Amino acid sequence: MVKLFSKVIQNRRDNPNAKHSDGTDILSIFMEIKYKDGSLISDEQVTGLLIALLFAGQHTSCISSTWTSLFIASDPSIMKRIIEEQEQVMDDPGAPLDFDKINEMQLLHDCMREALRLCPPLILLIRKAMKDVPVKAGGKQYVIPKGDMVFVSPSVGMRLPSVFPNPDTFDPDRFGPGREEHKQPYAYLGFGGGMHSCMGQNFAFIQVKTILSVLFREYKITPLFDKMPDIDYEAMVVGPKGDCRIRYQKR
Repeated sequence: MVKLFSKVIQNRRDNPNAKHSDGTDILSIFMEIKYKDGSLISDEQVTGLLIALLFAGQHTSCISSTWTSLFIASDPSIMKRIIEEQEQVMDDPGAPLDFDKINEMQLLHDCMREALRLCPPLILLIRKAMKDVPVKAGGKQYVIPKGDMVFVSPSVGMRLPSVFPNPDTFDPDRFGPGREEHKQPYAYLGFGGGMHSCMGQNFAFIQVKTILSVLFREYKITPLFDKMPDIDYEAMVVGPKGDCRIRYQKR
């Protein structure tokens, strides 16, 4: 992939006057990024940004839709409620699936959030302390020195029983009225947090909910596994380990 992108970038550098686009394509934008001193970022950095964009915009959504569908398919009671919600929202089978209807699919939305809580795509979030940061934990006071790197694991943080009761159980209702366990500050890190949280999270919800809405309405989904697959923490983007097949039958 690095070789492929490097070749494309070099070709763009070698032919600056060729008509590639109106200059608003993402490659043109990346190649024009400058530091405060006016220098351009390197081709290696452009390549890294392109690869990051590809993984962030495609692979994570693919993994998220996989986990969400697996959890729903493995719980008949949740599946029944999902189908009922789809029938209620899409009361006219011939109506187009639009933005407003997608937003009405609250249970599907919460199922995706719960799947991300149990199986976040990234196992680590990294931040740099820009100043000394006082932290109180376990009744003790600590200081994170300026310049130190801080590593946070959503996989650990989102399974803390003090925040999410029965943390290993798939329970989309934990996000609903009366519970809203995710509202404790920085308790839910499915898309990171703070100033550098994922800017594409709203698009990700629309994308995955659109895919799953069509699948659940058009097909009867039956899991062909006895238990949920283990989580592959060694993967770059955390997906299922081993086979986890599902049968699709046209409704």
